[in-house]
Amino acid sequence: MATVLMCRRLPRLSRVTAFSTTAKRGSSKSKKEKQDKPGAAKAGTESGATIQLLEPRDYRVLYNPAAYAKGRAGSQQHVDRDSSQALGDTFTGPGTPQALQTLPTASSQALSPVRNALPKPKSRKLLKRTLLSRELGKEEAEKENQELHNSKEDPRMFQKGRPEYRSLCCDSAEAAQSLPAEEGDWILQSVAGCEGSPGALTERFLKLSRLPAEPRAALLSDPRFSALCHRAVTALRLFSTPDLIHVLKACVPLAVPASHPLLNACEAEFCRRAWDMSLQQLLLVADCWRCLERSVPSYLGILFSFANLHWRHLTLPQFVQLLYIVGEGRRSPADLAQKVESTILKHLDAFTLEELGAICLGLFKSLSGISDHVMRRIADRVSLQMEDMSTYALVNVLKMLRYTRMDHLPLMRELGKVIPARIPATNIQGIMHITLTYSSLHFFDEDVLAAVATSLPSKVSYCRSKDAAKFLWSFGCLDYEPPNEEEFYSSLIKQLHAKLHEFCKFPEHLLTALLGLAFVKRFPEELIDFALREEFVQKTRGSKYELNKDLFTLGKSVEIECPTYRGSRLPPQLCQEFTEMASSFAEQEIYVRPEILEATSLLESMLGGPEYVKNHMILPHTRTSDLEVRLATDGHPIPFNFKDPVASKKLKGMGVSLTDDLMSQLIQGRAHSQSPTQVGNEAGIPGQEAGDAAGTPCLDGAFPAGATSQAEPQPRRWQPREVRLALQVSNRNHFCYGSRRLLGLHCLKRRQLRLLGYAVVEIPFWEWFPLLKRTRSEKLSYLHYKVFCTALPTRAG
Repeated sequence: MATVLMCRRLPRLSRVTAFSTTAKRGSSKSKKEKQDKPGAAKAGTESGATIQLLEPRDYRVLYNPAAYAKGRAGSQQHVDRDSSQALGDTFTGPGTPQALQTLPTASSQALSPVRNALPKPKSRKLLKRTLLSRELGKEEAEKENQELHNSKEDPRMFQKGRPEYRSLCCDSAEAAQSLPAEEGDWILQSVAGCEGSPGALTERFLKLSRLPAEPRAALLSDPRFSALCHRAVTALRLFSTPDLIHVLKACVPLAVPASHPLLNACEAEFCRRAWDMSLQQLLLVADCWRCLERSVPSYLGILFSFANLHWRHLTLPQFVQLLYIVGEGRRSPADLAQKVESTILKHLDAFTLEELGAICLGLFKSLSGISDHVMRRIADRVSLQMEDMSTYALVNVLKMLRYTRMDHLPLMRELGKVIPARIPATNIQGIMHITLTYSSLHFFDEDVLAAVATSLPSKVSYCRSKDAAKFLWSFGCLDYEPPNEEEFYSSLIKQLHAKLHEFCKFPEHLLTALLGLAFVKRFPEELIDFALREEFVQKTRGSKYELNKDLFTLGKSVEIECPTYRGSRLPPQLCQEFTEMASSFAEQEIYVRPEILEATSLLESMLGGPEYVKNHMILPHTRTSDLEVRLATDGHPIPFNFKDPVASKKLKGMGVSLTDDLMSQLIQGRAHSQSPTQVGNEAGIPGQEAGDAAGTPCLDGAFPAGATSQAEPQPRRWQPREVRLALQVSNRNHFCYGSRRLLGLHCLKRRQLRLLGYAVVEIPFWEWFPLLKRTRSEKLSYLHYKVFCTALPTRAG
């Protein structure tokens, strides 16, 4: 008898807090979050000015993990695919990827937040010991952990709403009088001597399909059944189309394998005679292929062409069934797009709610684009009848809402009322899609998120790797830690360990999960060590998604927030490559935004020139800009931006060599001279009287010759009497929809800036954008207040 020794090491989790003065989230925060909820039913929760500034049509989702955003694979790569086999894809058997190295399952007791936790040197040896024990029985455990969710039948619930669907679909649960098992044996015995007419062969297939389940399962291994199939293949061209369809329908309850020779012959024959069939027959055959899980791209191409030619004759059930087939085939016929939209609008009020869900699912699975107008019309109707809609159909509408990136306040408000009570009875994938909809649209609803967090720990064992990743990403993106945060996060981190073998095939899911955790200051060190190893990094480089920015954000966040971390890190040359990529993007897309350019220009005028302000990314891994200003504690600005092309050009034009001594003299001279704020006298800003020198400012923070302008600063490298300000010119995409609640990435950025010694000064869009239309004097006054009145007292005190 073999004995397996199991050795487990409890994983470490670092929970980093930026400052000891940070308030602990509790009841007071919950009250604030309720006030932050967009579109709250209670009147007065949002000021009129705020509503006016948040124009829904201008609201865009700009940051998502690479797995769900544009990447090398195209803009639609973020769309989830159904786990069942696609009609239009090549059939491949499921395989389990080999793990790079397996980590032990985390225990909930070991996952409480720990600060400054150091991994022990023996951790990797202990991890290797569990490889054998984890692989044993893995498939059996996954089979047991299945929820009551049928991925083949649930999408077909709409077919039960109209009797017309009976002629369009193959109902595997269709009631038929069962035959005794003995009759099946008699049928097989008579195969050798029976006539080979198509009618007789069809009758035998139909009778065999009505046998009880156990005798039916034994047919595939019976040589006599193989002989029957061979006779059918030989005479296939003699079959009438109705008889051929009956044979194909009989193959569904008989569970004939997708690669069976009989099905090969049937597909070829249906393709040959497709143009002589009716649309009803074509749709029925397509549904049979779906039930048999056979990929038939050639047949689907003919079906779509036929439907395109006969579009005006499509009935409502035929249209819905066609979109169902389009979705299951994962193919989006471009020439049908406009016709699909016009037909949706034509029948919008006649569709049942389940049919609307099926339409949205078909469009979502096939990556079909849809106009905002059509999606808004669908959402209008769903928002009015949501209580009468099944959760499955509602989730399908949410998928399409997320795919089109549409904000629809009436639907989201109604969803917040209806869905929390349904969460406990919803399967884990449905809950995931609901949660992901909120995070993708940046819509914060504490009631919904709290309901998800309450239900999830008991269902976490049903999570696939991507489900766990999306839950963590969604909660982190919205910067929400639920009342049961320790139970919630520990259960999901434990599931990440359990699904570690899946991350070698889907590395994007691990990075998504770890980023979501980083947003809320949670850093599971063993998982981070796994994700930053060279072999895993190579896996990400070969992914169909662009994962560089996610790796960069994770790696740099660990450097700043986990000073005691001793695990794997990104190589410096890789960080430099990612920094250059981020800088190139920022120069084209971020630095040139009007609100940032205006603030930069005004600050230069107010402080004395471009050498006093720098528009750059202090933290390139956060991919947002900062306006950096440096002040002495007496309030005098300190010049530092001598790398700026404009500032350099002004100084070089004097014909003077910029030596370190000259730089020191220039800075000291400025510190004792007239305040540069007097340059902005046209705005009526009073100058500051020169005071005693606060000491010679340290140039340690300036970039040395040859260094990149985007290199991240090291913590506390300047003298304590020098104040470095990081002005944040934000826009509405940095916040949850319709609120002033920062998203997780931007909370992470501000937290890390403070850790590096910067004083963060907010220039929020609800204050700055209205000022852009006001006078120069008003804008200068506002910036003067932000720089000299909000930052210095905090820092000096």
